[in-house]
Amino acid sequence: MKIPVTIYTEVTPNPSTMKFVANKHLLGAGDSAEFNSQSEAKGYSPLAAELFNLPFVKGVFIASNFITITKTDNLSWDFITMELREFIREWISNGNEVLIAMPSKIAVVEDGSNEPKKVYAASEYDDAISDLLDQYVRPAVAGDGGAIDFRGYKDGVVTVLLRGSCAGCPSSTATLKGGIESLLKEHLPDVKEVVAENE
Repeated sequence: MKIPVTIYTEVTPNPSTMKFVANKHLLGAGDSAEFNSQSEAKGYSPLAAELFNLPFVKGVFIASNFITITKTDNLSWDFITMELREFIREWISNGNEVLIAMPSKIAVVEDGSNEPKKVYAASEYDDAISDLLDQYVRPAVAGDGGAIDFRGYKDGVVTVLLRGSCAGCPSSTATLKGGIESLLKEHLPDVKEVVAENE
């Protein structure tokens, strides 16, 4: 039996990404999964693995009620938005699985080796930083089709991981420095800088 599903699109600040919003929840609140290749998606997200069969799909980020797709630079959104919207709508309305397992939180380095990225020791500021990000930053970042993960704090430097439309977005540096860094410095005077692990 088909489930009635509506999908609408939202432009994001990143010109390479588009947010496809569903009228139903795809993942639990606070959960998200990101895939940058079909091999990464296999065994975790049948939907993402299928999307990578389309030659213009470069990345898939799935969160509560939306999917952010990163496209290759050789095609304009004008040519592919309808096809993607229909594909996602059909997939969900047919009851197909969006995610069957949550990928590991430890990201792999881009060179293809399975070395985990830097591991951070716990600090006395971790809870306060996470709370500030949850309250002030995450809702806005999700609104733009992305996510931000707190990675660690050391010697005054807060390291975050940008995902979805935020990764590689031209305005992400301004957001990091102007928005997030200012917010954290205001509440936690020991914070000197905010950097993105994947920049």
